[in-house]
Amino acid sequence: MEPKQPFFSIIIPTYNRPERLETCLKSLTRLNYPHDRFEVIVVDDGSARSLDSVVSPFRGELNLQLIRQTNAGPAAARNTGAASARGKFLVFTDDDCQPDPNWLKVFEIYFDRYPDSLLGGHTINELSENLYSEASQLLVDYLYTYYNRDPERAAFFTSNNFALSTERFRELGYFDTTFPLAAGEDRELCDRWLHRGYTMVYVPEALVYHAHKLSLPTFWRQHFNYGRGAFHFHQVRSQRNLEPIKVEPLTFYTDLLRHPFSIPSRHPRVLLAGLFFVSQVANVAGFFWERLQRDRSPK
Repeated sequence: MEPKQPFFSIIIPTYNRPERLETCLKSLTRLNYPHDRFEVIVVDDGSARSLDSVVSPFRGELNLQLIRQTNAGPAAARNTGAASARGKFLVFTDDDCQPDPNWLKVFEIYFDRYPDSLLGGHTINELSENLYSEASQLLVDYLYTYYNRDPERAAFFTSNNFALSTERFRELGYFDTTFPLAAGEDRELCDRWLHRGYTMVYVPEALVYHAHKLSLPTFWRQHFNYGRGAFHFHQVRSQRNLEPIKVEPLTFYTDLLRHPFSIPSRHPRVLLAGLFFVSQVANVAGFFWERLQRDRSPK
């Protein structure tokens, strides 16, 4: 008798995006993995309208649970889902993502080799015609190139496409909920994971398609918030490691600004490079804004 395939728990935080959530759930019905070997846990982080009408049509095809909580941010929502999970492995994605049909199958193969590792997949921008969405994903691609040069010694994954042992996640202490925004909490978890001596493995075959529509104002706000999250991340890490706050070397930023000229794209490279520059200005502004707010807050 062949052993059963591992049971996965897919965690999806959501907030006020019912249409995107519906598209995400449709993609999960097409997963090339036995549907009795995974569950889907949707955590409604205090949306304005009930999501019952969105979720109910999928209950016949998916082992699906909907949990509603008062708005507390994506880190807290992921923790809520993980606390209810029954799977041996947790798989995280977002409501504006569509996993590839072989997503869980690929993670299954890699967990057979690396059962105690944090696995991170590859995310593809589904809105390639949107200049701002494309620039945002290319920035993430650069970070993956920088931090994950050796796939078996990776150091950074985004939380819309990674998987890990449920037992290890709970031992680690879940996501840090002092990150109220969708910015930095995944980076902090990766850093804490490595600090504990665990390994991370990049799995480029585990694909997720990301449909996050951006404009110039929302692109700026996204990267301003990333800067805020970066300050909090560096502060948390420096306190844990008992060392001063450290940022990446200058070459990290010069290589980042040159990156658009080294990759193929349907958009003019000079425009992408300009948005890379704007992203870093926004990031720095958010970093120092957050630092100023901390300095002003009562001790």
